[in-house]
Amino acid sequence: MPLQIPKFTDALTAGSLVSRLGDDFAVVQNPPYIFPPYDVYALAPPRTTLDDGMAAAVMDMDGTTTTTEVLCTGALESMVRLLSGMSEEDVTPALDHERDFPHIIGNSTTRHVEYLVSAYGERFDRNAVCRSFIAACAWNMSCALDARRSKEAETALRVLGLESVASHPLFGQFCHKLKEDCHGDITPPEALNALAKTSLHMETTADLTRIGIEVYYQRYHESLRHIAAGTFPKSTDGSRPIAPMPGIGIALALLKGWLGRDAVLFGDMLAAHLHDREPHAVSAGLSRLPALGAHFAAQPAKLGLVTSSIAAEAEIVLGEVFRVIQEEIKDWPLPGDRRDFLLEHFAAPGRVYDARITASDSSEIRLKPHRDLYAIALHSMGIPPEQFHRVAGFEDSESGTIAIRAAGIPLCCALPFAMTRNHRFEAATQVCPGGMPEVVLLKNFFLPFV
Repeated sequence: MPLQIPKFTDALTAGSLVSRLGDDFAVVQNPPYIFPPYDVYALAPPRTTLDDGMAAAVMDMDGTTTTTEVLCTGALESMVRLLSGMSEEDVTPALDHERDFPHIIGNSTTRHVEYLVSAYGERFDRNAVCRSFIAACAWNMSCALDARRSKEAETALRVLGLESVASHPLFGQFCHKLKEDCHGDITPPEALNALAKTSLHMETTADLTRIGIEVYYQRYHESLRHIAAGTFPKSTDGSRPIAPMPGIGIALALLKGWLGRDAVLFGDMLAAHLHDREPHAVSAGLSRLPALGAHFAAQPAKLGLVTSSIAAEAEIVLGEVFRVIQEEIKDWPLPGDRRDFLLEHFAAPGRVYDARITASDSSEIRLKPHRDLYAIALHSMGIPPEQFHRVAGFEDSESGTIAIRAAGIPLCCALPFAMTRNHRFEAATQVCPGGMPEVVLLKNFFLPFV
C-alpha cells in the first residue's frame, strides 16, 4: 500500500512524516530574504562501499576537480579589501584564512559574501563602498560573462537606490568605455561617486551583501577573462591559476573505462602523491590496478560534474583544465594509439562528462548545501532512485557533502585540501585527504569485489 501523502497537515503529522524519511537530517539555512529561514533534509543512509558496483560518479568542480578555489577566495578577499578602502598595493591580508575559509568555500556566492559582510562590515568605508559598487556594476553590465549577471547588476543599482546613477549620461559613457576595454581602468567618474553617496542603501546586511556580490563577480570574472585570453599574470612559482587536482585526469579516464589493464602503468604517478602512507597499503593498491582498469573497461561509470559556478564560468574553467590534462596525456606512459584516443576524448569536457550541472541550471537560492544540483545531475544521467546506492559522490567542502547525501546518494567521499582541511565532514561517509590518488590506490574506488 503506497504511502498516502497529504497536501496540508499540522506540525505533529508533519513530524511523523519527516521521521519516516530516515535517522539523519541536515538543517540548511536559507538567505535572510527567503521563507522559511531553513530547510530540513533527510540524508541518505550511509554507505562506505559500492557492493553492487558503480553506476555513476558525481563530483564537484572547484577544489575537487580543479584548483579554482584559489581564484574564488582571492576575489572574495579582494572584495573585502575594496569595500574597506584598502589599497590594492597593500599586502596585508584582508581575511583571517584559518577562521574564514571554512565559511567561504562550498556554499553559494550569496552565503560566502553574507558571511564576510557579517565578519568585516564594520570596517567598510562608505566612500569606498560607493566607488567599488558603481565600478563593479558598470563592469558587470558591460563585460560580464553572461547576460543574467549583467541584468542582476542593473537590478542591484535600482534596488539599492541608484536609479539616478544608472540613468546618468556619465554612467552610460563609463559603461561604453569598459565595453571597449574590459581590462582597463575601472575608476568611475567622481560625479557618480558623489551622487551615490547621498542615495546608496547600505544600512543592512542584505544591502551590503548585494553590493559585495557585484564586487566579487567583477573581480572573479575579470580574472576568468584574462585566463580565457591567455593574459593572466604568471605567478612567481610558475603555478597555473587553474589546473586539475592531482590524479583527476587519470581518475576520469579510469572511470570511463579508457585505460583498461593499462591502468597499472599509472601506479607510480598516483603513488607519488601518497608518500606519507603505509607502503604495504600502497603496494596492495598498485597490485589491484590492472583488475580495476579491466572492471571499468567492461562496466564504465557515468560521470557528472556539479558546480555552484554559473555555466559561463564553468566553461572557461573546464576548458583550461582539459587543456592542461591534454598536456599531461602527451607524457602518459601509453602506446601511441591509446594516447591519441585519450587526446581526442579529452579535447572537450562534453566527451568525458555525461552531465554538467551548474548554477545556471538552478537558482542562487538553491545551491549547495541544498540538494538540487546533485538531484538534477542524477536525473540528467538517467540514474533512478533505486540505483542511488551505486553512485559515489565527491566533494571538498562541508556544504558539498551535505548536498550529496541530501540528494539521496549514500556514499559521499570528502576530498579535503589545504583550504578545506578545517571543514566539518559529518555528512561524508569516506574522507580521503590524499585526494583521487587515495581513492584509486587505497580505496579501490570503494569496490570491495575488484
